[in-house]
Amino acid sequence: MIGLSVPTLAHDVTPPSVAAEALLVARAQHDPANFGPLYEAYFDPIFRYCFYRLGSAQAAEDAASTVFIRALEALPRYRPAARAGSFRSWLFTIAHNVVANQHRATTRRPIAPLAAASVVPDDHPSPEDYALARDDVHTIQSLLARLPAEQRQVVELRLSGLTDQEIAHVLGRSHGAIRTAHYRAVLQLRALFGAQPGESSHD
Repeated sequence: MIGLSVPTLAHDVTPPSVAAEALLVARAQHDPANFGPLYEAYFDPIFRYCFYRLGSAQAAEDAASTVFIRALEALPRYRPAARAGSFRSWLFTIAHNVVANQHRATTRRPIAPLAAASVVPDDHPSPEDYALARDDVHTIQSLLARLPAEQRQVVELRLSGLTDQEIAHVLGRSHGAIRTAHYRAVLQLRALFGAQPGESSHD
């Protein structure tokens, strides 16, 4: 998990392995009373993603609750997709839609639309590295708001713990498009962090 000073309502839990996740899903599909471990495993990353998108702990809590309610309702119909179709990516697809709906309902405060991309070549620090270095969620949100909409969405999903393939699945984009957008986000964030008062750029 990314160690940001983002409000949380539960303790970070290490996501289960693919096999363990499949078992938890199967148990929950058999009996909804077994949904608890999935909720515990994924609440924090879903809440964190909603917080980055909405900028309010209360709005993020409401959105995250809606995500899990919808997931529980749709769970009997869930089937892993052939490509990057983990339960986690399915859950974030629901979160993507919930947040988009909330944006449409809150027209007074425009928020950048969603788009795509993730992993960056190893020779560049990642946006997550910058976020950890600053450990200042308000600064992070301020800088993310200055990114193009596509790049912002990619970084927000990466900060929530998704892989490039999962982001591609959530946003309906190709793996290549995701890598390109994330690479551009890294370059832009490098420039933005370096421009902050009292900051100097380090490689």
